[in-house]
Amino acid sequence: MSLDLVLKGLEDNLKKALDHLHDDYAGLQIGRASAALVERVMVEVYGSMQPLKAVANISVPDAKTIQIQPWDRGTLQSIEKGIQLAEIGLNPQNDGIVIRLNVPALTEERRRELTKVVHKMAEEAKIGVRNARHESMDKLKGLHKAEQISDDQQKVAEKKIQEKVDHTNTEIDSAARNKEADVLKV
Repeated sequence: MSLDLVLKGLEDNLKKALDHLHDDYAGLQIGRASAALVERVMVEVYGSMQPLKAVANISVPDAKTIQIQPWDRGTLQSIEKGIQLAEIGLNPQNDGIVIRLNVPALTEERRRELTKVVHKMAEEAKIGVRNARHESMDKLKGLHKAEQISDDQQKVAEKKIQEKVDHTNTEIDSAARNKEADVLKV
């Protein structure tokens, strides 16, 4: 393993942490309809569990409605059951052709709860960043111990790692502030 591979691995892990945070934020229900609210809901169809986006077309005809049209009408009941089991706070309305989910307006209390969820998700992302940093530092120490890099190279690499981690943490904080403002906006 080389120094470049350690830094590349860190960058990949930091990007994964940020991408996961953005995916989680997209799935938060903030009073507006979004396909991201339901596309990862697991549904039992054809004897196996599959994400909803793999068995149906998900559309947003207006700001308060999510419409789910399965490719096979025989899966309507399974999709309805999967949405209920997912506990996303939306009640499915099945008309035999499509399932509609009406997204209710958020109350002030629910907005406050969601800000706590936003901060929890940000903290989980930071934990992922810390784990990636720790893993990279361990690899650096291993390279140094194996005498593949010098003391100076290790110090410079540690500084680069910390700069990348600090930058990613700043991005996480910024994303959390933006999402919190979005949640609190009436």
